[in-house]
Amino acid sequence: MQVVGVDRRDDLDAGRLRAAGVEVVLGADDSELLDGVDLLVKSPGVPPAAPLAAAARERGLTVWSEVELGFRLLDNPILGVTGTNGKTTTSELLGAIFRAAGKDVAVAGNVGRPLSGLDGALGEGAWIVCELSSFQLEDIDAFRPHIAVLLNLAPDHLDRHETLDDYRAAKLRIFENQTAEDVAVVPRGLDAIPGEARRIEFSLEDALPAEPGIPGEHNRENAAAATAAARAAGIPDDAIAAGLSSFEGVPHRLELVREVGGVRFVNDSKATNPEAAERALSAYPPGIRLILGGSRKGIPFARLAKRAAASGVAQAYLIGDSADEIAESLAAEGVRFTYSRDLPTAVRDAYRDADPGEVVLLSPACASYDQFRDFEERGERFRELVEAL
Repeated sequence: MQVVGVDRRDDLDAGRLRAAGVEVVLGADDSELLDGVDLLVKSPGVPPAAPLAAAARERGLTVWSEVELGFRLLDNPILGVTGTNGKTTTSELLGAIFRAAGKDVAVAGNVGRPLSGLDGALGEGAWIVCELSSFQLEDIDAFRPHIAVLLNLAPDHLDRHETLDDYRAAKLRIFENQTAEDVAVVPRGLDAIPGEARRIEFSLEDALPAEPGIPGEHNRENAAAATAAARAAGIPDDAIAAGLSSFEGVPHRLELVREVGGVRFVNDSKATNPEAAERALSAYPPGIRLILGGSRKGIPFARLAKRAAASGVAQAYLIGDSADEIAESLAAEGVRFTYSRDLPTAVRDAYRDADPGEVVLLSPACASYDQFRDFEERGERFRELVEAL
């Protein structure tokens, strides 16, 4: 079998691939590269309309997501987690619960390590908790998790998915290949889903073996989903309780960076859509100094502005390309705001204005690509700025 790696950038270090015998083509995506090709496996960051992916479909070639490849390489049971918000937290929480039960488990997928990267790395019977984005699910074929979890659905990535219906359909593909031997964990009251799995519902109000150690109603809801999924995998309640109570959360998601002069600085850079920021606001009392803004994703901010007003946001500090659009929504709800324009200025402005007992919350409600490489770089920069105060 011959493998060819292709990237439109011409400055990538492809040394490891070439050392493994992979032919690498950089700085090109001409359709001639598909001559003689039987299968195209694309990174989830590559949209369906990308020239090479579109040309492959026009030729009738098979196109797989990387998770489809990983699924076919691995024999381990997979617990898949998707949803608009909470995927990383819930996936890592499930990893903690499995480890508390003494189970061999790996957490992979959208959380960082690619699913295919686990090939040859796990023992027989080890579980895989796989975080799955809509980008990864839109190109599956036979991918079938034994347990599939849908946390929630809200508008997101409308800059890539043309409509909310398209986005929802991509998310629901997590269930489509499941059989009656599998389990689908879904929010209580969700409409019918594809596939034939046994359905288990969860909600914020569910009784739990222990209360989660991370703040916010949304995290209790994540904990309810994780509890339902863990029980479906045969994990006993005492191990679930241990995992819930000991789990400290994930970086860039309601992460307490530092307290300075009685003011808490919280890094929620992973809140890359308005609903994620709304959920963050519910975790803290009134008096929040909220840093908002980034690159546009085609999602309105009106509902977030209403929540900001209802949550008693003391002031918003706006950064990035979406600042004007957010300002219009905040003004309509009477929420005070300042044009800080960039993150260093926003941290400085919020620190100047905050009183002891208040929270400075970076929960941008936007992607980061206008000023940062990704949400992680944005969160790391926030940490650096706070540590320097």
